[in-house]
Amino acid sequence: MKFSEIVQKLNLATSHSLTASVATDPEITGAAPVDEAASGTISYIEGAKFASHTASTNASALILPLDESLQAQCDDRNIAWIAAADPRLLFAETIALFYQPFRPASEIHPSAVVHPSAEIGENVYIGPHVVIQAKVKIASNVCIHPNVVIYPDGEIGEGTVLHANCVIHERTRIGANCVIHSGAAIGSEGFGFVPTATGWVKMEQSGCTVLEEGVEVGCNSTIDRPAVGETRIGQNTKIDNLVHVGHGCQVGKNCAFAAHVGMAGGVKIGNNVILAGQVGIANQAKIGDGAIATAKAGIHSDVPAGAIVTGVPAIPHKLFLKAAAVYNRLPEMYQSLRQIQRKLDR
Repeated sequence: MKFSEIVQKLNLATSHSLTASVATDPEITGAAPVDEAASGTISYIEGAKFASHTASTNASALILPLDESLQAQCDDRNIAWIAAADPRLLFAETIALFYQPFRPASEIHPSAVVHPSAEIGENVYIGPHVVIQAKVKIASNVCIHPNVVIYPDGEIGEGTVLHANCVIHERTRIGANCVIHSGAAIGSEGFGFVPTATGWVKMEQSGCTVLEEGVEVGCNSTIDRPAVGETRIGQNTKIDNLVHVGHGCQVGKNCAFAAHVGMAGGVKIGNNVILAGQVGIANQAKIGDGAIATAKAGIHSDVPAGAIVTGVPAIPHKLFLKAAAVYNRLPEMYQSLRQIQRKLDR
């Protein structure tokens, strides 16, 4: 694909090298990291931190920030360029011009087991050894890879992809254009047991789990249903691998949870919240809109909207940095105190 074709298809660049020289219109065969790029590939520069790669990369084209000095460097090296306010976003859209995820043609494999009461839409792929149980509703353009199991009364929205070996439990509602990766369990039983003098009594989990449109769930993640009511994941929220969402949690829109995040039951999370890797949230805690928890934060109480928290137990990030600075000086401070004590003892 010619560089000029990429510019035309993206239709988002504020400026590009073709305005200065039509002669610089290389053939582009794919996208690559800027430090590994070869001739014929396109990459991107995200801000000043990576600007030095402009002088050394072997890429034939670059997506740049709105920086005229970087554009001039590319011109000097005959590298075609596009300038954009958000180079990373434009690079993501560029990758999609060269790569689309594997999507099988529409069919129901002979080894699949589909209950007669299930409703299957148009252009649906159902792979080998899939099991679809009673009263399940599958919308059009859904792709169900091998060994997926969908329990009774589930609903799968249009364009959703269920990857191999994931399990969708009873009464789960999954919206349009969701992606559930391999090994994930959606709508599994919440951890509901009542303590008694003779041991634990199981509380049946009669609720359901709802994933709104555009939700993605990573490999081996679990989202539990509650005893009553629902567990809900808001529109366009992205969940990484090995994340646990406990029974009755309510998660807002456009959130992002990195690997190993764990939420106890009844947690309420607002919109646009980011949880870094291994964040743990205690039962019933509330996280406000736009809050960020850094890696391994242990959240035991409510977090206000827009806050950044760190540590165990989690405290405001700026306070944590001050405490960490003191912690690093503890040996030195201890020695100073011992010296003072010795002088006082004399």
